[in-house]
Amino acid sequence: MEIPVSFEEFDIVEIRFKGGRKDFYRNTNRLDLTTGDAVVVDVPNGHHIGFVSLKGELVRLQMLKKKVDNNEEIRSIYRIATEQDMEKFNEVRDLEGGAMYRSREIIQQLSLRMKLSDVEYQADKSKATFYYSADDRVDFRDLIKKLAEEFKVRIEMRQISLRHEAGRLGGIGSCGRELCCSTWLTDFKSVSTTAARYQNLSLNPSKLSGQCGRLKCCLNYELETYMEALKDIPTVNRPLQTQNGDAFLQKTDIFKKMMWFGFKGDNNWYPVPVQRVQEILELNAKGVAVESLTVVVEEEPKQNEFVAQVEGNLERLDDKYKAKKKKKKKKKGGDAIAAEAAPMQGPERKPRSEMEPREGEQRRNRGPRPDNRNRTREGAPENREPRPERENRGNREREGNRPEQANRERGNRERGGERKEREGIRGENRPKPNREPRAPREGGDRPPQAQAQQPSQEGQHPKKHRSRKPFRGKKPDQNKPDTNV
Repeated sequence: MEIPVSFEEFDIVEIRFKGGRKDFYRNTNRLDLTTGDAVVVDVPNGHHIGFVSLKGELVRLQMLKKKVDNNEEIRSIYRIATEQDMEKFNEVRDLEGGAMYRSREIIQQLSLRMKLSDVEYQADKSKATFYYSADDRVDFRDLIKKLAEEFKVRIEMRQISLRHEAGRLGGIGSCGRELCCSTWLTDFKSVSTTAARYQNLSLNPSKLSGQCGRLKCCLNYELETYMEALKDIPTVNRPLQTQNGDAFLQKTDIFKKMMWFGFKGDNNWYPVPVQRVQEILELNAKGVAVESLTVVVEEEPKQNEFVAQVEGNLERLDDKYKAKKKKKKKKKGGDAIAAEAAPMQGPERKPRSEMEPREGEQRRNRGPRPDNRNRTREGAPENREPRPERENRGNREREGNRPEQANRERGNRERGGERKEREGIRGENRPKPNREPRAPREGGDRPPQAQAQQPSQEGQHPKKHRSRKPFRGKKPDQNKPDTNV
């Protein structure tokens, strides 16, 4: 798709000046402008510098909104501002602060009832505009003469409203954002207290007023929505007649469609739906007093929470066991079908009783573990039962199903008999040492066991008699001679 070449852009541009003031200028020289560019524009008796805020077809819509005619009265744009133009413009802006403070001193000397809010110098330093606000008409002819003598420029006094003043100064509102009048709001509509009444807001001037001292402009933003919601809510001009007394309207919740009523001498408020209020108004118009504001609905007796919880748990357990039974039935049916189909597919399948037990079943059906302590010193096991053969597996499976207490008693009896046999074998096989009686000491120089160290036969070395058990936590007495040499 080709871009149309014959398309011509709208030649009027919106320019923004200090304080949010905006005006329209014609781009007669067809300058290539973008939003934010500084341009030199034509003003009465000189020139001024502004910034491009809007261009294109949106400017046409903005002119229709503000009802500005596209005629020859619209001034033109000279050029894009250069560095020299911006330097002179910044120098002029530095003079505005001092001029404002000096002019306020002159106003106090003349005792004029007016408030000076801002001063704006023209870029060519040929004119200064003073913005002020006042409640009544002010005669400032003497003021203009003194200001002209003081600043040596042409003076222009312009009165603005309090809302425009707040927009020029700027600030932060109670919502935490920048003021609407200083950012985007240009048309100021009148705000009345009826907007606050429709929205059920408290008529507190400190909360409803903005920084300008007037009612907040944001009260008009949601007013249409509230007006549409109020169409379904009836107007209560007199109290509702009930058997308990007259009920007076205290509060209305517009979006929840709920109205709150109260009785004399009673601090409680009772919520009543909008439909019920309409019914009561119709009955009161016929001269009928209602028993109560709300319709009493009989509630079912609530079941105890503990009982309900227990019953719920029992129902879940029943469902659980039913599901298990169904699964078992399905498994049995599947085994039967597999057994019938097995001869067609391959070799015959052995029944469950003739199949070899699994690893877990072997461990469970195995008898008591042999005690490794029933061994002699030479390492030969004694009284060990022979390992059962494969034919007796069925018997062992039946034995494995005995109670644990009987198996434990049988194991204790077997271990007791083995212990007695082992002690008897140790007592029979233990060699008895043939020791000679000790000779009396002669002089005490030679230990009594010296003779035992001599060889009994020729060609044989003496045997060292050592204790079989090591010292367990006891040290030998150093005062006694060591006999194990």
